[in-house]
Amino acid sequence: MPISHYYALDVNRISVGVLGASGYAGQELCRLIAHHPGLALAFATANEQRGASVRLGGRVVQYIATDDAPLHDVELVFSALPHGASKVWVERTREAGARAVDLSADLRPGNGCDGIPYGLTELNRELVAGASVVANPGCYPTSILVALAPLVEQGLIPGHATIVVNSASGVTGAGNSPKRELLFAEVSEDFRAYAIGNTHRHLNEMRATLDGWGGGASSEIVFTPHLLPVARGILSTIVVPLTEPLADPLQPWRDAYDGEPFIEITADTPSLHDVRHRNVVRISATPLSGLKSPMLLVTSAIDNLMKGAAGQAVQNANLMLGLDETAGLPA
Repeated sequence: MPISHYYALDVNRISVGVLGASGYAGQELCRLIAHHPGLALAFATANEQRGASVRLGGRVVQYIATDDAPLHDVELVFSALPHGASKVWVERTREAGARAVDLSADLRPGNGCDGIPYGLTELNRELVAGASVVANPGCYPTSILVALAPLVEQGLIPGHATIVVNSASGVTGAGNSPKRELLFAEVSEDFRAYAIGNTHRHLNEMRATLDGWGGGASSEIVFTPHLLPVARGILSTIVVPLTEPLADPLQPWRDAYDGEPFIEITADTPSLHDVRHRNVVRISATPLSGLKSPMLLVTSAIDNLMKGAAGQAVQNANLMLGLDETAGLPA
């Protein structure tokens, strides 16, 4: 019996499905579900690999076609389908009576959809809990917005400020579709910027979220992503003007995220090794010297496949299903 059907027989767990399970985020979801104490994988879809069996999380998963997904048999579906294709399947999932966490950009702020809870879990916990559909944030916005939120909330960013962000990501952030520029020989021993000129598609999501926060509505954000010759992880360095110098540059984050299990505040500059395979955002901040007005350098690190995708999706699903928010997630 295929393992996908075997999982659904476990009456002590909640049945879930994964659409687009052959991508990096989809595979990570299957691994997390395999070790989750309260979830059972009922199906995993991958059109191009339908019928294939793969080992994920120590268990064998057999892919089926997306059209064959038994949406009526599960309580929640994770959609890791490509941008533009996911929204339709989220609608079908809801019509089937199941909840959905959408990992694509289709339902996120700034993409033409309103009223969908945005799954920056620590910032929108009350909206996520019990929701029928949640838009899982992008990996870059997670690393940046979680880092900026305390400064915006406490009114520490002056009006009409320009926030400059440089983020470096591992190649899994670009997905696993075959592309010449992502071949090992192309990225090894190299480091380059892309989507230059403030053109990255995640900017709409970040701008709309800042606008929604009110205090950041008049701020501009200049964002330049870079491709690192590593598999996973995002390191963002964020230059933020301040209304006044801070006696303790880490205090805004200590106040805002006290007791949060997946937020780490550190005096040391975070690195990718600190966060790999963990569902955490690790943040540090340092005042910039030699400037005419106060500015802060905020550094944020995440694993793009965990807190930046699959891990945060499971964190949101836990809340939606009334489970312990930390269940099945490595901190």
